[in-house]
Amino acid sequence: MTRVAIIGAGPSGMAQLRSFQSAQAKGINVPEFVCFEKQSDWGGQWNYTWRTGLDKNGEPVHSSMYRYLWSNGPKEALEFADYSFNEHFGKAIGSYPPREVLWDYIKGRVEKANVRQYVRFNSAVRHIEFNEITQQFLVTVHDYQQDKMYSENFDYVIVASGHFSTPKVPKYEGFEHFGGRILHAHDFRDALEFKGKTVLIVGSSYSAEDIGSQCYKYGAKQIISCYRNQPMGYNWPVNWSERPALLKVDQTHAYFADGSSIKVDAIILCTGYLHYFPFISEDLRLKTDNRLYPLGLYKGVVWEKNTKLFYLGMQDQWYTFNMFDAQAWYVRDIILGEILLPSLTEMQMHTQQWHDTENAITEIPDMYKFQGDYIMELVEETDYPTFDIEAMRLIFMEWKKHKKQNIMTFRDHIYTSVITGTKAALHHTCWLDALDDSLEAYLQDDSAQQKKAV
Repeated sequence: MTRVAIIGAGPSGMAQLRSFQSAQAKGINVPEFVCFEKQSDWGGQWNYTWRTGLDKNGEPVHSSMYRYLWSNGPKEALEFADYSFNEHFGKAIGSYPPREVLWDYIKGRVEKANVRQYVRFNSAVRHIEFNEITQQFLVTVHDYQQDKMYSENFDYVIVASGHFSTPKVPKYEGFEHFGGRILHAHDFRDALEFKGKTVLIVGSSYSAEDIGSQCYKYGAKQIISCYRNQPMGYNWPVNWSERPALLKVDQTHAYFADGSSIKVDAIILCTGYLHYFPFISEDLRLKTDNRLYPLGLYKGVVWEKNTKLFYLGMQDQWYTFNMFDAQAWYVRDIILGEILLPSLTEMQMHTQQWHDTENAITEIPDMYKFQGDYIMELVEETDYPTFDIEAMRLIFMEWKKHKKQNIMTFRDHIYTSVITGTKAALHHTCWLDALDDSLEAYLQDDSAQQKKAV
């Protein structure tokens, strides 16, 4: 029996499980597949924990999820093609659900597919190496429940452990003397911690804008965000300002490249993450920065130097769940022998062409199109349900426009599902006023509380 190891049961790993189950449901013989997950539940980033640093097993905490996170992009641009929001919730909901609501949707699909049985939880993969003689991978695992190490052989390995869990932490002069709190976005959990405080946000990407917005929503006194290259440039509230690069700090103040300084209570580093795979041997390890098309991966997933190894979800992401699906179905069909791979030279040429195209992109809308084209190239080679990727791109364009209009109200807009044609429902409370974002509070049907969307 051919055996497949899936490393990680987050959204990418769950997509891979669903892809094999989809083939099973059609009567196709699939290999034995085993998913190893170091956490006690699946979900990856969506498996929220209050913990930071180390988990109960001494493992680095995987999730960077924070308590009050809401989707920062329209749900209509990340909807599963085979499992709609309408199917899951039985009604239309808003376009920007909070964490608990999105998590309920994500796990709903794999629960329906009954694939939990294939996951070994509390199982941290310690090492993976490839035997050239047997043409198999030796996967060594630490089973926390039994506190034992063991190894098994697999014919294929799919790395689906993500790349938003190992923080990239810069060092600035004076950090060792600063008297307030310094943390990376990975360890941010609750905006209420910063109520009444002056917060410095280092960075100018999505985590910077969203964590800053959370701090504003829950009562921070003042927010300053600083940038290395370009400001985010939104119409910020009166107590939020942007400044050029941070140079240094002392015990109480932060100092910037424009000569200004300000007293701050806390510094949150929204400075990105590392692609970090310490569990895999050097010759199999992906090394890349965060980009739309990494080198070394044919079709963004196949390790070119050993085509029995795959990486899922390693791209910088505009599309998320449906991209993971497209990748998972493509990998599945390679393993099933439905897709034949070209020579190493041809694979590398194909990857280089896409990589060069990415390098030539200068405008954000072209990035949406680039990743959309990539997804459809994969979808067209498998039986994954096709969908209107151009319509999703137009949703992204609307999203970008609404954010420019008002960064604090863009989540109050609604869009039409590309999958079902259903228009989202106006949420009963504007995002800024929705301080209870639990699943129960979000889904309550209270039309009297509805507020007109912008």
